Formats: sequence, structure tokens, C-alpha cells
Amino acid sequence: MGDSRYEWMEPGAFEVAPGVHRIPLPLPNDGLRAVNVYAIADGDSLTLVDGGWALEESREQLVAALAQIGAGPGDITRFLVTHAHRDHYTQALALRREYGSEVLLGEEERHTLDRLMSPEHRSMDSQLELLAEHGAKPVRDTLLSLREDGPRNHIWEKPDAWINAASDLGLTDRSLRALPTPGHTRGHLVFLEEQAGLMFAGDHVLPHITPSIGFEQAPTASPLRDYLASLRLVRGLPDMRLLPAHGPVTDSVHDRVDELLAHHDARLTATAAVVAAGASTAYEAARALTWTRRERAFDDLDVFNQMMAVLETAAHLDVLVLQDELGAQRVEGVVHYS
Repeated sequence: MGDSRYEWMEPGAFEVAPGVHRIPLPLPNDGLRAVNVYAIADGDSLTLVDGGWALEESREQLVAALAQIGAGPGDITRFLVTHAHRDHYTQALALRREYGSEVLLGEEERHTLDRLMSPEHRSMDSQLELLAEHGAKPVRDTLLSLREDGPRNHIWEKPDAWINAASDLGLTDRSLRALPTPGHTRGHLVFLEEQAGLMFAGDHVLPHITPSIGFEQAPTASPLRDYLASLRLVRGLPDMRLLPAHGPVTDSVHDRVDELLAHHDARLTATAAVVAAGASTAYEAARALTWTRRERAFDDLDVFNQMMAVLETAAHLDVLVLQDELGAQRVEGVVHYS
């Protein structure tokens, strides 16, 4: 790929700890171009953390990577899925249909799957409702004009088992623990191999980007409050190597969590400042803020990222309300902050 920032996306199986291989798989977009799944040797079989997106190219790369370590898809007995986003969950379902692998998922993802599997569900229903609530009619109208017609629930299925609390998982040769970390989604899990000092972090802690908290099918009252609490939860654990879903493996979960907490503190301060300067809705505040590390103007973002910007801003505004730094009232269906 030429650029060292993208070296982690190169296909293959890369040993990151004894018996643990990182396998990057392709994604069909220009943003997050790849997702890491992790193959964990467990006796004569494999456990995979996350499954990738159910795409032919992704399946081919997974088969080739498994062959490098002397295995195949039929050797996967279990998928431990961090959350029910398409790039983590759908290929696990596809391989389960073919090989009978067991799929486990966090209990709180049930709310998302209930919506995704509903005959009435359509893409971005929840996000469109929130955009209207937060005064972002231009963004909502553009997204509606681009949305595909008809429901798309045929790829979604429920897991074999739900993980409903912090719990030990019954592997043969290793000790692995699931830990709920709501925020990015309400049922997000990380998986800890504490003796080896490893955290399979999913999208909870990412080395180069700030995980979104605005693309949830069934959002809680304050996803950012949940996310910040989950960051502090993992910060309170002994430090471990960070095995993320997107990006390279790094040596310290703590270092990155500290950066993420500092980022959100700065973002809360900036968001409060634009309200003090006159922004009233999340849409107005998002337009007054800058975006990405390049400090881009809101109007320079594509419509999907404008949607995410509005929802991220709304999440920060709601935390400021919870902290009694702002007030909020609904006027003709739109939330105004002051």
C-alpha cells in the first residue's frame, strides 16, 4: 500500500502473542479499510475474536490467512464477537451456517438485533430520527434521498449464546474473560487474557481514531456517558497490550485510554463554548466545531460524516446537561441547549 499507516492492513496471519494471530480482513469502503480478527489457538481448534464482514474477498483472505497457520474455517469452533456491527458480526454468521461454529455476543446487543431483524426496519432509521430531533433537517433530507428502498434484514441472525455480564469463557488451554464495555454500542464487549496481558478491544479502544458513539440502532439515553464510564473501567485494570479491531497492535491500553479521555474532555469544553457563543441545537453546534485531526469544516464533510458529526455533538451536549453545565428544552420537536 506504500504508506506505513496502512501496513497493518496487509493480508496474512501475524502472530501477536503465543498462539494468537492477527488477521486483517478487507472492508468495502474508503474509511475503515480493514478489520482485524484474532485467531486464538485452543487445543486442536480455533476461537476467533470477531468475524469480519460477509464479503467474498474477506472470506478468501481469511481462508488464506488460516492456511498460513495450518488451519481452515472448519477448525473455528467459536466466534467471540465484540459487537453486532456488520464488519464484526456478519461473516461469523455466514461461517456458522456452513460449518456450525458457535457465535457468542453481548446480551445488550439484543436490542440492536431486534431492530435489525424486524420486517419494518430500514437503514439508519434511528439516526434519521435523531437528526430530526437535533435540528439537522438538511442532513436528514439528503440521507433520505440516498437511502435504498425496502428492508434489508436478511443477513441478521441471533447468536447461539448471549454474554450478559463479566464472565469467564470456557476455553480448553487458556483463560479468557468477557467484560461489557458499553458506549460504541450498548452491548460492546472486550475480551481479556489477563495472564498473557492481552486485551482484545474491538472498537472500544482504537490506536489511531476516536471510536464513534453515534451509529447505534437502539441507542441508550447517553451513549457518551456510557462510553466514558467504560474507558475508566478498563483504565482501572492492569495495563495490557492493545489488540484493536482497526489499527496496529500497541503495547499499552492505558496510554491510549488516557488520550481518548483527554480528547473527550477537550471536546466537551469546545462544545460548551460554541453554545455559549450562540449555537442552540446540536446541528448548529456541529457546524461551529471543526472535525477530524485536520480540523475540517462541517460543510467539507460528506453527508455520512455530517450525520456522525451531528450525533457526536448531540452526545457531548447531553453529557454537559447531565453535568449541569447546560440546560435543554424541546421546542416543536427539536432539542435546544442553553
